[in-house]
Amino acid sequence: MGRVATSPEQPDPRRWRALAVTLAAGFMTLLDVSIVTVALPSIQQGLEASVAGAQWVVSGYALTFGLVLVSGGRLGDAVGRRRMFLIALSAFVLTSALCGAAVSEPMLVFSRLAQGMAAGLLTPQNTGLIQELFRGAERGRAFGMFGATVGIATAVGPVLGGFIISLFGPEQGWRWVFFVNIPIGAVALVLAARLLPAAAPRKRSLLADLDLAGMVLLGLAVGSVLLPLVESEQGGLSSLWWLFVAAAVLGAAFVRWERRMLRRNRSPLLDLRLYTETPGYAAGASIATVYFSGFTGIWLVFAMFFQRGLGYSALQSGLAVTPFALGSAVSAVVAGRLVSRWGRRLTIAGLGLVALGLGTVGVVAQLVPPQQLGYAVALPLLVAGTGGGMVISPNTTLTLDRVPTRLAGVAGGALQTGQRIGSAVGVALLASVFHARINGAGHSYPVALSLAMSCSVGVVLIALVLAVLDHRRQVERGEAKKARSVTGAGPLE
Repeated sequence: MGRVATSPEQPDPRRWRALAVTLAAGFMTLLDVSIVTVALPSIQQGLEASVAGAQWVVSGYALTFGLVLVSGGRLGDAVGRRRMFLIALSAFVLTSALCGAAVSEPMLVFSRLAQGMAAGLLTPQNTGLIQELFRGAERGRAFGMFGATVGIATAVGPVLGGFIISLFGPEQGWRWVFFVNIPIGAVALVLAARLLPAAAPRKRSLLADLDLAGMVLLGLAVGSVLLPLVESEQGGLSSLWWLFVAAAVLGAAFVRWERRMLRRNRSPLLDLRLYTETPGYAAGASIATVYFSGFTGIWLVFAMFFQRGLGYSALQSGLAVTPFALGSAVSAVVAGRLVSRWGRRLTIAGLGLVALGLGTVGVVAQLVPPQQLGYAVALPLLVAGTGGGMVISPNTTLTLDRVPTRLAGVAGGALQTGQRIGSAVGVALLASVFHARINGAGHSYPVALSLAMSCSVGVVLIALVLAVLDHRRQVERGEAKKARSVTGAGPLE
């Protein structure tokens, strides 16, 4: 049995061990976004899968992952984060086993869709539990560890996937990419059941706390945005463009429905006052969405560049981008400890370093012979990764720090939904820019890399402008508040 959550005045003495368990589980779900990419040739060989089917093994996971994030957060708020964590983790372990045991392409794609849904239900519980278990400077440290987990999982996936496939062979290696989740998940389940605090007894029925219509409307809206994006390499943007129009209509209907729920004093799926009344939430969510649009697509670009352009193996390709992961892991932990002192300035500095590092990669690609590029981009990627660690964890802390604990799950889910949409936009954008040059005259991989990096830098700079504007607003609010306290004046009209 789990323990009933302690009061804010009495921090849970086992909170750090509980955090380690939840981060281990979260690491698996994020790892599975990138680790499978390098396994696609192995999947095609082992199952005789089509190119489109193999691509759906990657894109289907991203699609269902993003569909249920907000609903998963709301369920955690309503039924208890420990309960939802255990249910979702159990489902993730089971679906990982089904993926690894798949005997046909349809079975693998279906299992992968279910695995993405389990991951989407699990992920919001991480940020919600951090909100619940930690306060003050400790919360910044916890989010720093969460940010490090995100950075490491994103960048280590290709390396670990390449290592597993080289260890078990190209025909069966892809199965172990999924099977590796089973022992880790089983241990995490046992420890989570012991360490995570149980929710207080419910006072109302579950149905009274769930906005089923809102879940359907938001799920359809998010799906209408994600489907054309995740299918972009198969012509999804040209054939499914009309879904963006449907998404706008569904999004407007969702907003209208949620406002109606608030007027009737019902529990909405997503309390829109998070964006209008919670300081820092709207700005932080916007920065996160734009930043993820700028940087997540670089992993696909680097994989195509190193493997197709330079003939690297999957493992060599992953090792080439490891400096980004190392820089991100270290700086995320350090930034998590400094965010309470430096605030938004950390994000601004981090975005500047990301733009500088990726911009330098683009320049180096034009100046250094292709055979030496793997070594030449190591330092710029380390700089970019150091900046990335200073963006994700501080921004997550600043975005969620003043969210009421009762809304922590849905707020984290909404934040990560924006990140998933941003990731899909970024992958589609950078892959299109890269392919446009490769398919054109000259087939110049270094030029294609430079163009993709320039595009990435441009998007990151937009996030930088948003961060600077938010910092200026914070400074102006602080000065106005100080002036009112000195003069004794009431609120400004």
